[in-house]
Amino acid sequence: MIGVIIIMLIWVLFPFYWAFLNSIKKPAETFQPTWIPFLQFKPTLDHWKAELAIPEIRRALLNSTIISLGAATLATILGTLAAYALARFHFTRPRNGSLTTWFLSQRVLPPVVVVVPFFLLMRQLRLLDSVWALVLLNATFLLPFPVIILSQMFRELPIELEEAALVDGANRLQVFTRIALPLVVPGLVATWIICMAFSWNEFLFALTLTSKSAIPMPVMIAGAEHTRGVQFWFVGVRVLLTMLPPTILALLAQRYIIRGLTLGAVKG
Repeated sequence: MIGVIIIMLIWVLFPFYWAFLNSIKKPAETFQPTWIPFLQFKPTLDHWKAELAIPEIRRALLNSTIISLGAATLATILGTLAAYALARFHFTRPRNGSLTTWFLSQRVLPPVVVVVPFFLLMRQLRLLDSVWALVLLNATFLLPFPVIILSQMFRELPIELEEAALVDGANRLQVFTRIALPLVVPGLVATWIICMAFSWNEFLFALTLTSKSAIPMPVMIAGAEHTRGVQFWFVGVRVLLTMLPPTILALLAQRYIIRGLTLGAVKG
């Protein structure tokens, strides 16, 4: 069992180590079988300095931040409202189960199917090469996550708490904001981080709908190929720059992620 875990760790972590090595190697050393800094080669930070000095890289980091935070926040807000409605109200046309299936279908739908219609729509709205176009599209495809995750969490909450608040004179909005929401805060945080991570890594819409001003980091990583081939040292720097923000955020909020994903898993 330990051997399997070690193999899986190597399998998962090796690409990141490879990117780190390429980011601190000189171009001439990239294709040499050297794996240990200071012993087999002298590391350099020239590639990091060169990349961070490029205005397009800094703009891409800012674009990725705006897009991921905006899409995650919008999807979480709308998804929380829809999740509470599915958990507490009974619909007939269509039924709750049909609505849930419809939300799931939005995630199963391949994005490539709707790229051309969305491109034409954004061109008509004059939102091409705009971060707001990517915020709206990413939020649309992220919506199933908060709906499915939070609807189950709302169902696990004792309905007696809400009934008692209604008896005391609270309205539905007060019950939602003052009773239900505070009890699922860990789930909200976990859902928001999941949405942020998926939006941060989105590539197809970003490649199709951006050309200059709104390019995010995933597209910048793909742009490290030039006429001389792939510049692996720049790819390594861009990959690590892209990984750092969501990784740091996940580490800081891991307590909420664990609590949120396990909320309601054990009854009794």
